[in-house]
Amino acid sequence: MVLLDIFITFFKIGLFSFGGGYAMLPLIQQEVTIAHAWITTTEFIDIVAISQITPGPIAINSATYIGFKVAGIIGSTVATLGVIMPSVIIMIIISRFFIKFKNNKYVEYAFLGLRPTTVGLVAAAAILVAYGSFIDYKSIIIFALAFFASYKYKIDPILLTILSGIAGYILY
Repeated sequence: MVLLDIFITFFKIGLFSFGGGYAMLPLIQQEVTIAHAWITTTEFIDIVAISQITPGPIAINSATYIGFKVAGIIGSTVATLGVIMPSVIIMIIISRFFIKFKNNKYVEYAFLGLRPTTVGLVAAAAILVAYGSFIDYKSIIIFALAFFASYKYKIDPILLTILSGIAGYILY
């Protein structure tokens, strides 16, 4: 029963989340910390941090870890399949019809409507992660320096993540 719950939960997350992994974070957080209480909010924030520094999409990494925590290796497999299946199914369907309808004004309008939604979901994810991440003035300084370096100097996110981890190790 728990495996079916994991699959349905992550299938729903994959089906109703647009804009990539960061846009999925609010829905993942709602489902796994509130609806099912599989993990705590603190654990969720840690999972997001770990998912950012490991290879692969953040939503798949999160699903894999949460599935493992709930039901071991089989749970991680079920969660991963659940989160990717909607995208696979939708992309197969869209690819069959996109060329035929790509110049259709209604299709274009639908995509224009999805853009601001995606930005809103990413902003919600940023606020969610920020809420539990700023624990003292040192964490705010690390954030400010990383934000400034990324925005002003376009420093590679991987390098910033590594440097922030080193800064956290030194400061804490």
